[in-house]
Amino acid sequence: MKPTILIAAALLMASCSTEKSYKIGVSQCGGGQWREKVNQEMLAAQHLYDEDAEVTIACANDDTDRQIRQIDSLADSGIDLLVVAPNESAPVADAIARTRQKGIPVVYFDRKAATDDYTAFIGGNNVWAGQTVADYALVLASQVQGHRPVVMEITATMGTSPARERHEGFAKVMEEAADVDYRCIYGDWTSERVYDIMRQQIAADSLPDIIFCHNDGMTTGAWRALEEAGQQHSVKLLGIDGMPDEGISYVAKGTLSGTYVYPTHGEDIVRLALDILTHQPYERDNSMRGFMVTPEIVELVDLNSRELMEQNHDLITIHDKLEQSLVHYDSQHKLFMGSLVAIGLLIIAVVLAIRAWLLTRKAIRQRQTMNEEQTRFYTDPSARKLHDIFDKPEDDLPQPRSQDVIFAEQLNEAIRKHIANPNLKMEDLGEELGLGRVQLYRKVKAITGQTPVELLRQMRLQRAYALLGSTTKTVAEIAFEVGFNTPGYFSKCFKEQYGKLPMELRETAN
Repeated sequence: MKPTILIAAALLMASCSTEKSYKIGVSQCGGGQWREKVNQEMLAAQHLYDEDAEVTIACANDDTDRQIRQIDSLADSGIDLLVVAPNESAPVADAIARTRQKGIPVVYFDRKAATDDYTAFIGGNNVWAGQTVADYALVLASQVQGHRPVVMEITATMGTSPARERHEGFAKVMEEAADVDYRCIYGDWTSERVYDIMRQQIAADSLPDIIFCHNDGMTTGAWRALEEAGQQHSVKLLGIDGMPDEGISYVAKGTLSGTYVYPTHGEDIVRLALDILTHQPYERDNSMRGFMVTPEIVELVDLNSRELMEQNHDLITIHDKLEQSLVHYDSQHKLFMGSLVAIGLLIIAVVLAIRAWLLTRKAIRQRQTMNEEQTRFYTDPSARKLHDIFDKPEDDLPQPRSQDVIFAEQLNEAIRKHIANPNLKMEDLGEELGLGRVQLYRKVKAITGQTPVELLRQMRLQRAYALLGSTTKTVAEIAFEVGFNTPGYFSKCFKEQYGKLPMELRETAN
């Protein structure tokens, strides 16, 4: 019956074909709350539009060589379009060129590489961001009394386009302000570098009145150095990003005097990618503008930002539930089509039944012959010693196990084998276990009461829990080791599972 079953399965799968799902690969230069928010928005937007999209995200963790390898890997994996935020403009240009040579459209997000061979750009207007922060810095400078106000800019890595453009916008406004002493010090994207710079300024007794850092994370280094010197209230700090749990929170606490909300709009990235893939009209350069958050409006902005993030989280939850519903629909559809196929198979079954009857008669005759030979084997004294060799006591035979136990062990081994792969898909697990996606879903749900996605997430969090208590690895290292793309999303899932953030758990153990 095997040929018939294969034919039926082929007909069934052909009848259940779906519309094309476009594969969008994303190469993020690093992590952090701002990029994590973008990632969540892109994932939530996968099924937001009429065209279906499958978004795969790879994070380079500020490692240029790693990002180059990830870009090449994504290009070889069969993606339809690449979205990339280059860690450094020049070094990744060759990898992007190789992607374009394969006919894959490339969308720059937030940052540009040192090549004009790209399909489109979408991201914040960094020149505007620098100008907006500079305008607010001048407002604060006008409140300084008794001396000429000093405004210092500490840049990020100037090898990246956002740093160059933010500096361009800020410096232009400052250089036109005649009543302000403007200084600029080149740094990088890390708070540690800013901390060292501020220690030098404090030692030289050369503190400015206002400091602008190129992102909110950098300002934490300045605040730490100022706090250690007891000067935290002598200098006003400004940053860029405006995330609820970072920049906006700092303004609310008084650590920052203002932050520029740098727009994310991950759903617009997916929309632009789909427009390109479906040959719809699109703009090649798409700039987005943000706004300054000051102490006067921070409470309202914080409330709205958190509501938007909660709504985005709800969208992802709805998507997961929708996927489960689609699996159920797929099962019903296949059942219906299977009924139609069964009518055709009924005719074949009659022929096979006759053939099976003939084969059964033949097997019965063979079995009778074997029984007669076996009887002679056991009753003939001369063959007794041979019998003892083959007659194994029942107690020495292995105990039988249920098929569910065997499947659970195989599934557990497969998940642990691939637990560090952030791009692991249920189809990959199903293929390794010899099951289709729907079969895997039903079997895992029946045995564990969880969907495969929920079981995978639970096992990753259990592994992370064990690593937190038995190793000295950082939270970020553990997050990547158990297959999470970003430490922030890992911490959020961990708290939902265990009621504590990873660091809180480790501190409780200490």
